[in-house]
Amino acid sequence: SRAERTVGAMFLAKVFVQLRSTVNDPQGRTIQGGLRQLGFVTVESVRSGKYLEIRLDEESEDAAAAKVGEMCEQLLANPIIEDYRFELERVNGS
Repeated sequence: SRAERTVGAMFLAKVFVQLRSTVNDPQGRTIQGGLRQLGFVTVESVRSGKYLEIRLDEESEDAAAAKVGEMCEQLLANPIIEDYRFELERVNGS
């Protein structure tokens, strides 16, 4: 069973991870080719990535942002080949 703990406020982090522009993106090229085959001939390029939503209970928005940044650096993104960004919003806990 998961222990409930309330520190301060619930935040939702929307995390976007994408290969750096200097890194080859074979999945993006495959998607682009598929779109063109489907008739979307105006598609010039596609970069693939991943999107994650993380809910966390922290004392402040600054603390939540710091934690999400650590998560990205340590696990969610490979800082050598990927860039990340995130949006943080306060949400109702539940």
